[in-house]
Amino acid sequence: MGDTLRTTEEVTSSPRAGTAATSGTEQEAPAGRRAESGPGRRDAFFDNAKYLAIVLVAVGHAWEPLRDDSRAVSALYTLVYAFHMPAFIVVAGYHSRGFDGSEGRVRRLVTGVVLPYVVFETAYTLFTRWTDGVPDRPVTLLEPLYLTWFLAALFVWRLTTPLWKLVRWPVPLALVIAMAASLSPSLGEDLDIQRTLQFLPYFVLGLFLRPEHFRAVRRRRVRILAVPVFAGALAVAYWAVPRVTSAWLYHRDSAQELSAPAWYGPVVTLALFASSLLLVACFLAWVPGRRTWFTGLGAATLYGYLLHGFVAQVSKYWGWYDAGWLYRPLGAVVVTLVAAVVVTALCTAPVRRVFRWAVEPKPDWAFRRPVAEQP
Repeated sequence: MGDTLRTTEEVTSSPRAGTAATSGTEQEAPAGRRAESGPGRRDAFFDNAKYLAIVLVAVGHAWEPLRDDSRAVSALYTLVYAFHMPAFIVVAGYHSRGFDGSEGRVRRLVTGVVLPYVVFETAYTLFTRWTDGVPDRPVTLLEPLYLTWFLAALFVWRLTTPLWKLVRWPVPLALVIAMAASLSPSLGEDLDIQRTLQFLPYFVLGLFLRPEHFRAVRRRRVRILAVPVFAGALAVAYWAVPRVTSAWLYHRDSAQELSAPAWYGPVVTLALFASSLLLVACFLAWVPGRRTWFTGLGAATLYGYLLHGFVAQVSKYWGWYDAGWLYRPLGAVVVTLVAAVVVTALCTAPVRRVFRWAVEPKPDWAFRRPVAEQP
């Protein structure tokens, strides 16, 4: 898959024009080369990172039908899946540092995460009844379908934020929980708990990062080193394609469910955490810190994330992948470009105006006014 995307603070604090306001934590020192943040302004670095990451999410989904016919596409798919969701989740954790369980924060959590989850979980269930040919697929809010797992996970992660601020060794503890989850095939599928727990360390790490950490990966030396690191990772992915299942990268199954010995779970969890963070650092090293033509789109990645899944689903149902030439190198390039263009379009202002009611609902009537505002 999920993600990342705008976090709860960004989703629900945005003005009606569609670009989200800066969260409290973003008003610190800028992470990019040039100062783009400040009172009422966003940090261009993070918006750029989110846009580039959402493009990778969409491209990864577009590559799925091509994987069986191309080892090269499978290798690229494996490489992208090794870091795109960890990158989203680290950034989500970083921007969740201000969550304290207060009335206003909880209200924004409900309007920015819970309500979109209900809307899109229902919508995807009804839509896939048609595209998957499963007319009796039940609408259940306890078992996230397709892309909606990320919203369910973000809800759980943010609620536990105050806890992680209290414990002495938060990241090691989160890693222990993730490792234990990989040993537990009986956790069930409620709120996609397996994936929620296995991705938890990335979120907790993000909670304790500071602007200087992001500035550190933006140094010229790191950018240069990122080139051979990514090249080496792609070579490893190419080697691993016929030997290792990519299902480990989804973090949604235990070791036993992947037909591996139980002890594989903790070992793979630690190995993926280390390698994914290395790739996340390399990815962030290449993200521009200045404003670009796509910076504004990075403020609306939740639209691209939640909406592009409908395009991905219908593309298979309508046979868009039936043409044989798509399974050649030129076809893979075309599929990549189309996916990037589609998800970019879904982040634009016209699309935001049409779907704001679902992605950024404002049900003020459902909440009591704060005591300070009551007459």
